Amino acid sequence: MTSPVAAAPLTPTRAPAQTSVIAQTWALSVRSIQSLLRQPSLVIPSLIFPLFFAALGTSSFSRAIELPGFPAVDSYLDFALAGAIVQGILFGSTTGATALATDIENGFFDRLLASPSTRTGIIVGRMAGGMAYGAFQTLFFVLVLLPFGLTIKGGVGGVIGLMVSGTILALAIGALMSAMALITGSSEAVQGAFPLLFIALFFSSAFFPRETMSGIYGTLADLNPVSHLVEGMRDLVIEGVSASALARAILVPGVLAVISIAVSLRALRHRLSAS
Repeated sequence: MTSPVAAAPLTPTRAPAQTSVIAQTWALSVRSIQSLLRQPSLVIPSLIFPLFFAALGTSSFSRAIELPGFPAVDSYLDFALAGAIVQGILFGSTTGATALATDIENGFFDRLLASPSTRTGIIVGRMAGGMAYGAFQTLFFVLVLLPFGLTIKGGVGGVIGLMVSGTILALAIGALMSAMALITGSSEAVQGAFPLLFIALFFSSAFFPRETMSGIYGTLADLNPVSHLVEGMRDLVIEGVSASALARAILVPGVLAVISIAVSLRALRHRLSAS
């Protein structure tokens, strides 16, 4: 007579598929960050040019803070920080999307599709790398400009708010430009779309307050979501942490991120169906 086999105790375990997805996405995120570190020629412009524009603006427009309607600031440098952060993230996020387009051009993207890897992880990995770089850029600009007279009224909380805002903005821009890379499969097309982002930045209140604008330029700045994003980040610097400043600094790029991710995932599905 055979004795019954005792049932093994059930212990909760993580699903292998879920673990695999997380591991693959993490590996692709690390690869995205390492690709930036290994190509300083792609990274340095996104760090140097915003600082150059901030220094140039502070030198040229130092007395502009006395104009009627200009926010009360200690220096133009305090006013210019938010614009420098947004400008740098535009540069950096485009670089990540260009790398994705390069993967498509050289066939590495197709090899990833042929492997048993998660499809969305390919895009999420790129976005995660861009988000990490966006947070680093924000902190880098703050630390570099502090010795030159930058004052952040929000203190540590304000810096954290700026970093969160910069991270979400990097996600939004990275997803949008990744969609461009997936649709065209061309790094040149991604780079060619960058001036459109720069136009959106210049037709905003990144470099001058909306209160001093008039005519069509003022109207465009009022309608431009970048204006409200920059002003939320700026309030964290020149006024301090407040619900209004955090809402504009975080919710505006958050809404843009949701839209951009939807566009990017749709572009990914289209490329998968075409391949």
